[in-house]
Amino acid sequence: MDLLLDTSVLIDTLRSRNRRRELLAQLVEDGHRLTTTVLNIAEIYAGIRSGEETQTSLFLSSLECHALDCETGKQAGLLKSAWAKRGKTISLPDALVAAIAIRRGCTLMTDNRKDFPMPEINLYPLP
Repeated sequence: MDLLLDTSVLIDTLRSRNRRRELLAQLVEDGHRLTTTVLNIAEIYAGIRSGEETQTSLFLSSLECHALDCETGKQAGLLKSAWAKRGKTISLPDALVAAIAIRRGCTLMTDNRKDFPMPEINLYPLP
């Protein structure tokens, strides 16, 4: 299974929280592939702390990184618009991550499940 790691999971892993390192290591051992998106990488580097650069670079370089393309942008815009019509505001970064997960067939790992209400998204059940 391809697992798309959202920013919350990346931060927990980098800062050794919630036993995320152990969970990800077990998932890799079980044959799952860990991925993320260009947006999540940007969010990590936007909040990087002094002294975290090397560890962050090593960890993020071990993940497959999904880029953006026109069709993903279109799908993200349509998702954001559709949910706005239902009265639910989805941030543009979350809509883009959702569109990438849907288009790439990835299961999304996030602690922010409320940000991804789309039924098309498979959410990994985090402990």
